[in-house]
Amino acid sequence: MCICLKGQTLEDMNRLDRFLTLSLFRPLSILLQHKGLRIPILMYHSVSSDREEGIHPYYKVATAASVFDEHMKFLAGQAYQVINLDMAVDILNRNGDHEKQNVGAKYAVITFDDGYQDYYTQAFPILERYKFTATVFLPTDYIGRSFKEKLCLTWNQVRELRRYGHYIGSHTATHPQLQKLPRMVVREELRSSKKQIEDALGEPISAFSYPFRFPEQDRKFVDLLKDEMKSAGYKVGVTTIIGRADAGIEPLFLKRLPANSSDDPALLEAKLKGSYDLMHVAQYAAKSAKKIFRLD
Repeated sequence: MCICLKGQTLEDMNRLDRFLTLSLFRPLSILLQHKGLRIPILMYHSVSSDREEGIHPYYKVATAASVFDEHMKFLAGQAYQVINLDMAVDILNRNGDHEKQNVGAKYAVITFDDGYQDYYTQAFPILERYKFTATVFLPTDYIGRSFKEKLCLTWNQVRELRRYGHYIGSHTATHPQLQKLPRMVVREELRSSKKQIEDALGEPISAFSYPFRFPEQDRKFVDLLKDEMKSAGYKVGVTTIIGRADAGIEPLFLKRLPANSSDDPALLEAKLKGSYDLMHVAQYAAKSAKKIFRLD
């Protein structure tokens, strides 16, 4: 008997990463029992019923409103404290005495990339229902316009979200493949987007989300990006590297857990508890192979 949500297909349920996570990684993670607190950062994009035909469930970016509601209901029912990125980094960096005070506490961070307008129309009301907030990352040149054939937030909507306690971060200005750009263009993408958001909100922002697949195997570029992010004034950043955030990772390059309509309750729970973290091994191997054989 399988646990599934309305609208899931047999393909969704038979996806390889789900099978490995629930059948192999979950018992392994119980045996390994990593020491220290780890915080899951969920990565969403669009809350919509967009049909993503021919795309493997892992790569889908749409989450139906009913499924997103189920995800938030699960977090609330399991007594997760939904916090922002700054709080997550602060908690992870606390000393041992503070960690002992938080034994049994469960934290999660909710993030949205691409700044789609359905965050305001669909995700926002659901988050309000559960008294949660999230961080939405904006590709600022698309504010009030369409990105990938989907409407993006307007500045008025962004300001309203901020008034309700939601957090705003940069997702660059034009959403480019930063790794392939000259350093001066990378610098401009980081700084111009940050300034546009700060001018619109009238307050500083310090969070950044890397667009596209994060090239963690390219150490030269990662070091360059780190220097430019620090110089621009960013304090925390998120990537597409699979896993939960822990105290040992650079706060500018936090790991995340992808989430979409194909995440049934069993898989979502496994992700939150760490069983999905081992998928990073396969992810890193795939990236390295593409670099070696120049498949990008």
